Amino acid sequence: MPLGKYFTVILATAIKFFNGPIAGLLLDLSWVETALCSIIGMMTTVVLVCFIGLEVRILIKKYRKTEPKLFSKRSRFAVRIWHRLGIWGIACFTPLLFTPIGGTLLALSFKVPIPKIMFSMLVFAVFWGIILTFAIFQISELRHLFE
Repeated sequence: MPLGKYFTVILATAIKFFNGPIAGLLLDLSWVETALCSIIGMMTTVVLVCFIGLEVRILIKKYRKTEPKLFSKRSRFAVRIWHRLGIWGIACFTPLLFTPIGGTLLALSFKVPIPKIMFSMLVFAVFWGIILTFAIFQISELRHLFE
């Protein structure tokens, strides 16, 4: 059992979702192992951020020298997603556009209940974990056609 490889994929996914499937491919894990580790990595981050997110936000606010811009391109985009799609939109776009950390903090900033955040993030972690891992593994197989 390659626990070190699993941990690497979990850690890579916790930082940026796309990194997990790529790391799994490079570490010669099967696509199922990679998808499972990617799901675990994202959900580990979601759980940690949900339970320490408030403290982190307070800490950042305490040491921030200037107030953040109220209206930036990123904040307007996030509010637009929130108004159109709610927590399901944020959860859907977290693996693709936001990081697991950023998506969870965004959901927390809209005061979504933690169980709802965790459930919606789990649904899309499973969905995108399977889809992206399978796609990356299939694309890697195409390189043999050109050799």
